[in-house]
Amino acid sequence: MPPSGVPAKRALPLKEAALFKELLNQYESRQLKKAQKTADQILKKFPEHGETICMKGLVLTHMGRREEGLDLVKKGVRLDLTSHIVWHVFGLIQKGEKNYEEALKSYTQALRFDKENMNILRDAAHLQTQLRQYDGLVETRHTLLKIRPNLRSNWIGLAVAYHLNGNLVEAGKVLQHYELILKNIPDYDVEHSEVLLYHIHILEALGEYTEALNLLDVNAKSRAIIDRVSIMEYRARLLSKLGQHDAAEHTWQALIEQNPDSYEYFKGYFSNRGIDLSSVSDANRSKTLSILSDFSAQLPRAAAPRRLALDISTGDEFRALAEPYLFAGIEKGVPSLFADVKSLYKNPHKLDIIASIVETQRSGSTPSTSVAEPPTTYLWTLYFLAQHYSHVSQHEKALQLLAEALEHTPTLPELLMLKARVLKRLGDPYGAAKCMDEARVLDLQDRFLNTKCGKYRLRAGMNEEAQDVLGLFTKKDTPSPGSDLEDMQSLLFLAEDADSHRRNGNLGLALKRYHAIQKIFSEVEDDQYDFHGYSLRKFTVNIYMNMITWEDQLRSHPAYVHAAIAASEIYVQLHDDPSIAKHSSSSSSLTDAEKKAKKKAKKAAQKVQEDSKKAQPVAAAEDKGLEPGPPKDEDLDGAKLLQSADALDRAAKFLAPLAVHAQKNILAWISIYDVAVRRKKYLQAAQALTQAQSLDADHPELHIRLIHFHQSVSSLPQQPPAPVGPALTESLAKLLPAEIALETFNSQYLQKHPGNPRAVLAFAKALQVLGGPPEEIENVLFEQLRPESSLDTKTAEQILLFLQGIKSSRAENFRSSCDSKFPSSTVFKTPQEVAALRKQAFATAEPEAEKTESAP
Repeated sequence: MPPSGVPAKRALPLKEAALFKELLNQYESRQLKKAQKTADQILKKFPEHGETICMKGLVLTHMGRREEGLDLVKKGVRLDLTSHIVWHVFGLIQKGEKNYEEALKSYTQALRFDKENMNILRDAAHLQTQLRQYDGLVETRHTLLKIRPNLRSNWIGLAVAYHLNGNLVEAGKVLQHYELILKNIPDYDVEHSEVLLYHIHILEALGEYTEALNLLDVNAKSRAIIDRVSIMEYRARLLSKLGQHDAAEHTWQALIEQNPDSYEYFKGYFSNRGIDLSSVSDANRSKTLSILSDFSAQLPRAAAPRRLALDISTGDEFRALAEPYLFAGIEKGVPSLFADVKSLYKNPHKLDIIASIVETQRSGSTPSTSVAEPPTTYLWTLYFLAQHYSHVSQHEKALQLLAEALEHTPTLPELLMLKARVLKRLGDPYGAAKCMDEARVLDLQDRFLNTKCGKYRLRAGMNEEAQDVLGLFTKKDTPSPGSDLEDMQSLLFLAEDADSHRRNGNLGLALKRYHAIQKIFSEVEDDQYDFHGYSLRKFTVNIYMNMITWEDQLRSHPAYVHAAIAASEIYVQLHDDPSIAKHSSSSSSLTDAEKKAKKKAKKAAQKVQEDSKKAQPVAAAEDKGLEPGPPKDEDLDGAKLLQSADALDRAAKFLAPLAVHAQKNILAWISIYDVAVRRKKYLQAAQALTQAQSLDADHPELHIRLIHFHQSVSSLPQQPPAPVGPALTESLAKLLPAEIALETFNSQYLQKHPGNPRAVLAFAKALQVLGGPPEEIENVLFEQLRPESSLDTKTAEQILLFLQGIKSSRAENFRSSCDSKFPSSTVFKTPQEVAALRKQAFATAEPEAEKTESAP
């Protein structure tokens, strides 16, 4: 008879029960071949035993036979729905596939039948943390603590669970109780030190500063807390918050003496004295400058107090402080000096003073004036001034200074790099790429120069040439340098390569790169899973909490925001004009270099696959883990992405995190609107426009969308049913006054921004939405070619693209006029001229590249 409480179909005779225990042990020790044989032995006599079938499926999955293993696991679950083992196995499989929500459901089912299984409870807690289900996490951690109260990590796990759930009071109580029952703590125990610092952090967050300071002092004196810097930082903050300003000032001063270039320490010191460094009042200005001067005298090697003084000082006092600061940086040859002081340019008065100081230095520091002064002083003065004039849009003057500097020292890479940046701002991507390549060949071992060169080639639309130069520092056994950079999660390369393909009209490869960026962020999010257990085992709680906070803001990263917006714009293009997909994916639209690159990449990929098959011996018992291997890439050029029927759904999924993590980015809301209105999610579209309007009511792109939204809603055959309909009407009334005609609203916008070329372009686009005559649209845009207009190359390029998009007969005339108006720019050249520039740009680089490749 089977044991009481065990279903008859699950019960096994003694011999098979012993074999099943052996099967579990063999799986734990990863003796996969033996485990498979043991499972087969049991299944010969009991072919319907669900737990054994599941275990065999799990073993086969580890051996790489994923589909067969998954089928067996599902079969085992169906045969024994009340076994915790089958649900645990099913959860393991789903967790390996990164399907965390379904895995947690399986673990929850397993816990119904075995409420105190430590392994299942621990894995469930990790999954709840990963999914941010903190209410359930608190319950799970409570259960773990009840089962094993003698395990220290269970106490810390419960405190962390309360903290993550926002219940700091209970977290503090758990830590207090934990510290009371703890015995036999070894000296200099790093783990205990981390827990005590975490407890102090909780008390500080609760506002219990006295208790936190007492706990800190007691444990600092007993050497229980061994991180001396953290002790001083906590002590300084707590004393300041408690109003013990003299003691706090002494501690802040000690921290500054330890690390005199920490701006945070200076902010803490002045905050303790009632001074906010970000907004110093006139009453406090002289006092603040006096204190900073004292610090500069005490710490002559520290740059922070001298740099902070520049932020705070004004007028003649600023000039007196800026002169020695700038002269010292120029004399030492600090390349980052301009980047250091650039933030001061927000104040026009300080901008003028800095320019006059360095110009004075230049006039009194020619190459032949002073024997005592090193010749490099004149060189770095020219370098600084070139950056200054380029920053204030006097690019031609910057180029003249750089020509003089290069004549003085033609072998300094920084000069050529800056020249490339100036040419880029002038709209000459080919000249910029050529200069950056000249800088690269001055030091072929410099990875930074190599990266910058590749980046500038991509911006010039030279994808194949960029991969050639980047390939000098990538693995040689990969299909292409691009695939290696993708494996190494190089966001810079993927973003620039995607933008380059998009500019070249190759939308498929652009989308593929943007989705590669999305995949990287998903992988980073998945990677945190292992730390949910590791950090509690190792008691690295403080840095773990920082990681959780960082992960929650992960998709606010500029690379993700840019990729999401760019990809959604392509998907909207495809929705509006599906013929773009056929044109973009056709090989006839590719250049010869792109065709060659595509063919080369395909051959390299096939070679790598063949080599990997030869190199891998057949090892049936090898543990391949539960995670599926990388899927085979069957869409090398992104054609399938272009032709996907769910383009708008993909765009919406890409943009969804931006509604939370990019709330201050108006372009994110514009993109959310573009997708929502085409998906007929009118209320979501209205909310996006409301958010955008709260950020910048006069933004050109918002103006176009307001008119487009009014047109879209007005053209609906009937109003959406309640509650959407009334809410939509109310939102529309707030966005755009109902009593003003759209044509009048558009004209008023142009009158409000008469000299702004971007506003004029927005007016023209809105006029096109309203069905205005093409002649009027063209005339408005052509007025921007007048000499008094403030048209820049970027806006001119956008106007040209718009004219080409509406198939204007005057587009070519506008291009040639822009070519004359911007003689230093190459973006308005004819295709034949561009091809010649492209050849010329890399004519000097090719011999150097050949030398590098042939070098032993």
